[in-house]
Amino acid sequence: MTQRKGEKTTISIQEHMAIDVCPGPIQPIKQISDYFPRYPRGLPPTAPPALSRAGSLRSSSTSQKSEGPQADANRDEDDLDQAFGATALVASKKEEEPDVEGYDSDDSTTLGTLDFSLLYDQENNALHCTINKAKGLKPMDHNGLSDPYVKLHLLPGASKANKLRTKTLRNTLNPVWSETLTYYGITDEDMVRKTLRISVCDEDKFRHNEFIGETRIPLKKLKPNQTKNFSNCLEKQLPIDKTDDKSLEERGRIMISLKYSSQKSGLVVGIIRCAHLAAMDANGFSDPYVKTYLKPDENKKSKHKTAVKKKTLNPEFNEEFFYEIKYADLSKKTLEVTVWDYDIGKSNDFIGGVSLGINASGERLKHWFDCLKNKDKKIERWHTLTNELPGSGYND
Repeated sequence: MTQRKGEKTTISIQEHMAIDVCPGPIQPIKQISDYFPRYPRGLPPTAPPALSRAGSLRSSSTSQKSEGPQADANRDEDDLDQAFGATALVASKKEEEPDVEGYDSDDSTTLGTLDFSLLYDQENNALHCTINKAKGLKPMDHNGLSDPYVKLHLLPGASKANKLRTKTLRNTLNPVWSETLTYYGITDEDMVRKTLRISVCDEDKFRHNEFIGETRIPLKKLKPNQTKNFSNCLEKQLPIDKTDDKSLEERGRIMISLKYSSQKSGLVVGIIRCAHLAAMDANGFSDPYVKTYLKPDENKKSKHKTAVKKKTLNPEFNEEFFYEIKYADLSKKTLEVTVWDYDIGKSNDFIGGVSLGINASGERLKHWFDCLKNKDKKIERWHTLTNELPGSGYND
């Protein structure tokens, strides 16, 4: 077809369709997954050749003359695959490494350490727990700090009845408390079977307080009248073994004195004090008082009652009651002591009780025998209150 000068070249639709716009075999279209190869877990990938791209370019230039344009196209695609594969390998390695700052696990984050000391005062039946300081606590608040305090519990036992706690220190991961918390009424038997649980928590004003960490010390590790220092790493919260026998649930301690008076021919019962009573009111306290019975009580005249102490879990009574009875009859009697929470306008709540007598066991039986063997001598002992209601206390 001849073309005149100045005319535009025109191509018919038939000629346009006849143009070979894709010479050679049609190559399959690459998918995005081809550029991100996956390797079996545990097998390190081989070093990608794309990292030595200069060497591959040199070799391709020497063989260009003999291979032709089709080989060049294939090699360019292979180099592209290798380059993307190398990038994907670097990215995959970064993704497999755990983010230490965002990884919420005790394996990679430290809960902190706690310095404290314990002293068992055997003569006064007291366990003194001095909470000194903590270091490197785990941040619990958005500002990267915490508002820590320490809680103490004696296990096994009712947590509310024997909980002690320190003051709260604001905005710190290295708090210094230097506080001494004391458990009263601790016996040698308790030192053998009890464990002290020390928990560090973060106080929140508008949410529930958060647990940071804890440590537990079996009291049998302590020697009487010797202070032992500890610097323990905090651990995550451990499950608490709950006793299946609910009658053994502890509700506090009571100190009772017994003395048989030969001069008055009677038994003198002293209600001295209670410690760590269970809270029965909504305010977290109780209004406790104590009742005593000497059973069997045929004439129903053996009931005695102390005054009510308002809003306390550690009341001091220091009251004595006298039961006129022959010494020979004491071996047939049982002293039942119950502690109650006084409520206005409704029935009073039972807190706990204990029975001393010939049918008792352990420290309760030993206390009763010591009273019988030592006339005119006051014998004071701490006893554990349980939620097992003695027979005398069903009607307040």
